[in-house]
Amino acid sequence: MLKNLNIKFTIFFFLLHIYSYSQEKFTLSGTVTDSISGESLIGVSITVPELQTGTTTNEYGFYSLTLPKGNYNIIVSYIGFTDFNLQIDLSKSITQNISLTENLQELNEVVLTESIYKLNIQKPEMSSNKLSIVTIKKMPVLLGEVDVIKSLLFLPGVTNAGEGQSGFNVRGGAADQNLVLLDEATLYNTSHVFGLFSVFNADAIKDLKLYKGGIPARYGGRVSSVLDIYQKDGNSNKLSVNGGIGLISSRLLVEGPIVKEKASFLFAGRGSYAHLFLKLTDNKNSAYFYDLNTKINYKFNKNNSLYLSGYFGRDIFSLHKSFTNTYGNSTLNLRWNHLFSDKLFSNASLIYSDYYYGLKLDFIGFNWDSNIQNYNFKYDLKHYLSDKLTLSYGTQLTKYDLNPGTIDPIDEDSSINYKQLDKKHAFELAFYAEAEQNLTKKLAISYGLRYSLFHRLGSSTINYYDNNQAVIYNEDLKIYEKATPTSTKYFGRNKTIAKYSNFEPRFTVSYAINDNQSVKAGYNRMTQYMQLVSNTASPTPLDVWTPSDNYIKPQIADQVGIGYFRNFNNGNYTLEVESYYKKVKNRIDYIDGADLIANEAIEQVILNGEMRSYGLELLVRKNVGKLNGWVSYTLSRSEQRTPGRTATEIGINNGNWYRSAYDKTHNLAVTGSYQLNEKWTFGSSFTLQTGQPVTFPTGKYVFQGVTVPSYNSRNENRLPAYHRLDVSATLTPKKKEKHKYDREWVFGIYNLYSRYNAASINFRQNQDTGNNEAVRLSIFGIVPSVSYNFKF
Repeated sequence: MLKNLNIKFTIFFFLLHIYSYSQEKFTLSGTVTDSISGESLIGVSITVPELQTGTTTNEYGFYSLTLPKGNYNIIVSYIGFTDFNLQIDLSKSITQNISLTENLQELNEVVLTESIYKLNIQKPEMSSNKLSIVTIKKMPVLLGEVDVIKSLLFLPGVTNAGEGQSGFNVRGGAADQNLVLLDEATLYNTSHVFGLFSVFNADAIKDLKLYKGGIPARYGGRVSSVLDIYQKDGNSNKLSVNGGIGLISSRLLVEGPIVKEKASFLFAGRGSYAHLFLKLTDNKNSAYFYDLNTKINYKFNKNNSLYLSGYFGRDIFSLHKSFTNTYGNSTLNLRWNHLFSDKLFSNASLIYSDYYYGLKLDFIGFNWDSNIQNYNFKYDLKHYLSDKLTLSYGTQLTKYDLNPGTIDPIDEDSSINYKQLDKKHAFELAFYAEAEQNLTKKLAISYGLRYSLFHRLGSSTINYYDNNQAVIYNEDLKIYEKATPTSTKYFGRNKTIAKYSNFEPRFTVSYAINDNQSVKAGYNRMTQYMQLVSNTASPTPLDVWTPSDNYIKPQIADQVGIGYFRNFNNGNYTLEVESYYKKVKNRIDYIDGADLIANEAIEQVILNGEMRSYGLELLVRKNVGKLNGWVSYTLSRSEQRTPGRTATEIGINNGNWYRSAYDKTHNLAVTGSYQLNEKWTFGSSFTLQTGQPVTFPTGKYVFQGVTVPSYNSRNENRLPAYHRLDVSATLTPKKKEKHKYDREWVFGIYNLYSRYNAASINFRQNQDTGNNEAVRLSIFGIVPSVSYNFKF
């Protein structure tokens, strides 16, 4: 028996040895770039049909595939570029850099290939949307100004507070619950001119992706979504200039090589000049914006690259001899890419971010300055273990310095005294690890864990209250009131005032029914330690950020989702259906009559509540052909509740759930473009959505001769339904031989049928009749535009 058993073991290990040898594996790796500009391309699909496997390039155009020894046909596909086929004899590890050629014949289409969509169907990723800049530039816009943020509003699950409002809302969340990154740097305000335009110059943007759910573990700090935007690197092959002239603003971008194919630069500037026309009419008021994008990169060798990028933007709004308002973002990012091997990619980043808000009040005689600064270090590694398993892991350290406000008199004779509100400081540290794994040909999973640690730091003076409650409940009047501090304590610089730590698991699973159909499900937990103190429906420049502390708890969101995805006609059409449920703990709510501006004891008007949202999203795309675009529809509900802390307290809104300010039951968006011929392309967009929740007065009473309105439940009313149709036409004249530049004219009409959508409804007493009346405020009627774009 022992002899026979020994023979069997010998045969087993012999066969295992042969199998291992036959499964000898090698790695195919490299970068994918644009053949004309040398720009690295993000999210390029590299597929291997023989093994029904593949990968995509990372944020720096790098890819890595480890495969068994053999001969393979590699298909490289990317939106708007011609497919690249490569025959590989993989008998050793190979570095293969690939250049893709732009598909000029179909430049005005959303060009997609079958292999791209097969990979997307199988990928364990959901609740994310990626838009190309080509697509965004074809959408009709206000006053001819291409707007990255406004384009997101045509995606399912994305809305905003209304026309001319800043920020955006994702799946019923607030605008401050979105993490917006530009080259990894956090932006705290994404709008120019109080929400009319976004801060992103589309000419300088290379790639953007919105995560609404299933958010990877490498992201943290917000509970609703992540908008990750990357700037162009700069043309490393030749000098290139492009720009545009519009009715209210113009822009110019210059890029080119410093050392050909080794180092390049990019500089982009944009500014508005509508205020100049005011001066021609002797109007001394002013309103304008400008922004600058810069980037320099240098490739030391095939394993090391350095990037330095920055952004600076400002808005200036001035009423003559009354006040001047200045606000904007500044960012600076130094990144080092290092390739340890053909399987291990790393990126280290040093990031600075600043959001400034200033107010000069001439009629009172003082300046108001506030800002929030971030100092951030990130180190990320991506390990391509095999074609079946990829690991990502890293760490992030962030230091926050917040100045809630500095009051400085304009002159020495002013009756206003200098005052510095307590500056606030915080420190956040996070570690994460995540994996993407193909378990079988049909089943793939993505799973990860993020651990975050947050410390609120001094120097600050902290108030203490009876029962640790900064808000007390008046049982006689049935209202919440500010508590009186019983004592105070000063915390020196870097002394810990409060600390929190949280584990944030993430998980997504994808099951491919076949090459064209899949079902996916996911769960993610997110924690947000920085809070926006605002009781408006959309952010304003005056809003103040504050870190979590003894009284303001960090928001914690749990979201689950499930979806069905299908390709039709080899990816010419795609269908995405998703359902989600999200619950947020410790959502800030405000007591009635809360005063937020320059409040040094903000905890006295805040209660910690909860929020929930749920919905169904539908997205149908037509991806190729002369006519392309998409239809999206969202059916959703977003609610908030702040119950009483004890049995005797009524809570906010009697402790009942009420509609959040971002609740839109129905949201329909249609956008498309039609290429008539080589000269003319037409675009159109239509949106229809439920009106924004508001609270209207239900009665009135007179107190000491003053008429005072009375209200019932919060947000029980709505503004009228919002709808709008925009159209555009792009004329691209035939390029003449003597001309060395391309040009185009873009004609647009915003709000074609001049619908006066309500931005707000106010109630007042008519001075002539004495009757109460409702007054609708609308911002735009029909708005025509024309702009001229050029490139050489």
